[in-house]
Amino acid sequence: MNFRQRLASATPNKETVVTIGVFDGVHQGHRHLLRKVVQLAGGQYIPTVVTFTNRPITVLRPGTEPSYLTTLDQRVDLIKEQGIELVVCLEFTLELAQVTASDFAKLLIESLKMKGLVLGPDSAIGKDRQGDLAFMQQQGEQLGFWAQSVEPLEIDGQPVKSRRIREAVAGGNMALCPQLLGRNHHLYGVVVLGDQRGRTLGFPTANLEVSPQILLPGDGIYATWAIIDGKRHQAATSIGVRPTFGLSQRLVEVFVMDFSDDIYGKTMGVEFIKKVRDQEKFDGLDALIKQINQDVEDCRQVLDRSV
Repeated sequence: MNFRQRLASATPNKETVVTIGVFDGVHQGHRHLLRKVVQLAGGQYIPTVVTFTNRPITVLRPGTEPSYLTTLDQRVDLIKEQGIELVVCLEFTLELAQVTASDFAKLLIESLKMKGLVLGPDSAIGKDRQGDLAFMQQQGEQLGFWAQSVEPLEIDGQPVKSRRIREAVAGGNMALCPQLLGRNHHLYGVVVLGDQRGRTLGFPTANLEVSPQILLPGDGIYATWAIIDGKRHQAATSIGVRPTFGLSQRLVEVFVMDFSDDIYGKTMGVEFIKKVRDQEKFDGLDALIKQINQDVEDCRQVLDRSV
């Protein structure tokens, strides 16, 4: 289904106020924009988001493989939590990249009954980013819709952007996430069979298979909450290559405290609270086991304070 068909299939039952973007992470800056869409829609129009399933840079610069803070399903859920009633997901393609701002506006009017367009800070739509605020306001006068933009949301004197959050996550700086994301950073993955090395050490871990497109926090040990069947459990999560064993595959391993259920094949969520230490290489198993015991205790203390 191409983008024209996807838009046509989403036809709402009344007029809409629309905003457009990737919205990776659905962070505080995005929420600021989405609240404006909901406010302007009022009870008269349907607050609507058109989101791209991939970042445009993957098409405009072939070979680029960006990482994401959230999966598409997470993104849609988080967008709807902000009061957005209709979310239309489009793949950004070369064909879509060639559509002019004027033609795209006409598509939104025909398919989504667009009555209002809200642009994010410095955003523009259409081929060569022609559709900035001034251009879209001009188009609106001709085509029968209005266009507005929102000012950037700043925290600590800097605009909130996905790039800033990705840098914090990659560096293991989880303290910035509640402030910038509006929540703790989460990962989701399916529990798969590993080499069961943790079990032999007395700390059986759940190996998570995470989408390769999702950004992993920097290597280290984290105090986390494991979310299993909707319930939160204290956990210590290791991300890294396990240098003590001379391995090279980067893994996400979750030791769920005071828990022994069989969870193979289940989807687990991991909510990151704090990095307790960097990844280290130990001289032997005794030193490693001693450190793991300390890690678990450190994580317990962090999580007890976070409740």
